[in-house]
Amino acid sequence: MDRRRWLAERRAAVIAQYDTEAPSYEDDGYSNQTQRQWVARLLAACPPGSLVLDAPCGTGQYFAMVAAAGHRVVGVDQSAGMLERARARQIADSVAQVGLQELSYAGEFGAVMTIDAMENVSPEDWPLVLANLRNAMLADGLLYLTVEEAADSEIDEAFHELTSRGIPAVRGELVEGDVAGYHYYPGRDRVLNWFGAAGLHVVDEAFKQESGWGYRHFLLRTSTP
Repeated sequence: MDRRRWLAERRAAVIAQYDTEAPSYEDDGYSNQTQRQWVARLLAACPPGSLVLDAPCGTGQYFAMVAAAGHRVVGVDQSAGMLERARARQIADSVAQVGLQELSYAGEFGAVMTIDAMENVSPEDWPLVLANLRNAMLADGLLYLTVEEAADSEIDEAFHELTSRGIPAVRGELVEGDVAGYHYYPGRDRVLNWFGAAGLHVVDEAFKQESGWGYRHFLLRTSTP
């Protein structure tokens, strides 16, 4: 099986899954309190009236926080179903159906937030996505980005299972179910290397263990320390 084709199929499956889940996405009881705390910190660090990019925005659950902090927000997502919910909030300046790999903004945003998203990005696309996020930001802009982590035992088991079926997976990739879903867990060291190559400086980071998985939270600047 060709890896490029397999990744394209996985991405399409993820989009279809989000489209299906959009109407009930916020009803699953998932706690986003830690993310909200970091979003509040990001918004407090922005100059008044900043333009903020929520990429991907999902259902737009953070739009109200941006507006309440005195900023404007633009939302993008590759899922039409998610965007329909986000647009219905009537808060964002605009929303657009765009994937992280296709972002083409240039120096427009004082802040960008990329939450619960990078786990759906393949290792081949990580450098491209980070470059796109950085390019979207103003000089000395801020980026809040989450990176999901899983146990090594889970990653090793998934890698063995996928490769034994002839699937061209690399270590760190998991497929949820037989049809849809794709997660990639690169690990902190590789992520830090990608940040450096993209010209992103870590201002602060933290790790929060959740039920069965964990998230690293990064606050990044486009400037050097």
